[in-house]
Amino acid sequence: MRRLILLLMLIGSAISIPAQTHDEKFADAMNRNDWFILDSLHLATPKDSVMPFLEVFSRCLIGNRFNRPEISIPAFEELFNTHSSSLGLENLLSSTIMYATDMSRIGYNKEVSEFINNVLTSTRQYLDSTWTISLEQGISRYRALSEYKPYNIAFSEEIGRIPFKIVPVGEEKHGSVLMHLEKSSVNGHDADITFDTGAGVNMICDSLATAYNLIPIDGYITVAGVGRRNGQVAIARELKIGNITVRDVPFVIVNFETGNAKADRFIGSFNLVVGSELMLRLKDLTIDFITREITVPSEASVRDDVSPNMCFGDGMGLNVKGSVLGNPLVMNIDTGDSSYGSLGVAFFNANKEYIVCEAQPDTIRRGGLGGVAESLCYRLPEIPVSMGGYTIDVPGIVVYTQEMQTAMDFNCNIGLKILMMFDKIRFNLVDFILTTYPQRQAVFSNPNYKIPSFKFTKDKGISLLQALGITAVGVTRSLINPNAPANPDL
Repeated sequence: MRRLILLLMLIGSAISIPAQTHDEKFADAMNRNDWFILDSLHLATPKDSVMPFLEVFSRCLIGNRFNRPEISIPAFEELFNTHSSSLGLENLLSSTIMYATDMSRIGYNKEVSEFINNVLTSTRQYLDSTWTISLEQGISRYRALSEYKPYNIAFSEEIGRIPFKIVPVGEEKHGSVLMHLEKSSVNGHDADITFDTGAGVNMICDSLATAYNLIPIDGYITVAGVGRRNGQVAIARELKIGNITVRDVPFVIVNFETGNAKADRFIGSFNLVVGSELMLRLKDLTIDFITREITVPSEASVRDDVSPNMCFGDGMGLNVKGSVLGNPLVMNIDTGDSSYGSLGVAFFNANKEYIVCEAQPDTIRRGGLGGVAESLCYRLPEIPVSMGGYTIDVPGIVVYTQEMQTAMDFNCNIGLKILMMFDKIRFNLVDFILTTYPQRQAVFSNPNYKIPSFKFTKDKGISLLQALGITAVGVTRSLINPNAPANPDL
């Protein structure tokens, strides 16, 4: 009898524990910025079993984070037109930035400028100065870009070929390196270009912008590194990289100097940078570290029905699913990091006992746009890193023991020296799939497009719907601050 009563109690206890609802699963994935889980939930969950606001919002985020404007743009239209009362101020602003980013990529800069102006007019009285300035910058930038046709790409052959070289940078003892594109020019002038997958925008120093005759426009962007710098947007009418010609290429003119004499000795290594924004327009790139050549098909493949392993991260960097020491991680792929890379404090806390026993404590000083940051760390030797289908043994990597006092901080940053341990790496930016090769072993278009309408009213309180996803889309404020390359270990 006692066993029967106990069994009944256990059954009753199990029944009393509510299962997580579809709404809760969606909201949890959003608030953890887990875009891969959100994507899988969206595919597996019947549309009518999810709260309408969450279902629409999920499509906005999925389309934005996986470069699917054909999904995100109609979803944003529906969000603004029918669910604006559920957004709340923070989500409205973040959604505006994401929507503007996606629309601009397919050439709707004038419409984006008008839409942001409508949002600013409706919300100005509730905004702090940071948001006001950011939206005003967006209005002027997109209006100015509408006078051009950014990223008009022409191939002289069926396969685009961009040769590159690996350039040592910094003190020899650190073995730091960067990728510099060869056979490159800007407006007819030979150019030494740093290829940085971690940079959300193309960047150029003021002296080169003048020397290469770039056209400044009425647009500004805040670029983040160790600190933040505000830069003016300028247009290069012609960029040649290998046998590929790209016209009307936006660059941000920034001051790369750090104010640290030692760091500034190496600043010339990245006075001119092209980043992930250009990669997106090329659509499919394979970096071959053996032949030292980037290849790009002139006709990219059509989007396939496959699960992505890449997504956009903070600052619009390219993130990939992987693992380090058996810990699943989302990694920022950063050829602008001249080292093997770094792991954040969350990794340290999860593996503290192992790291303290196996690694050497140290202090690292990294220079980057905006200054120099010094942090306590461990240098962890011989560690397995998995990404793109293969696992490699990395000779060493830095693990930070405290939050980095920098504008952009990643829990896992994969530097160029790790990437060079593979023969090749393919960035399929149509399906958002990254594939590694071990050593030796549909576009939205509507000529009659109308910007969506919305109404915004600032209530005293915040509803449950307005609270859902605030953590998730709050991160999109970082889209205003694309990250810049870092100087080597000082």
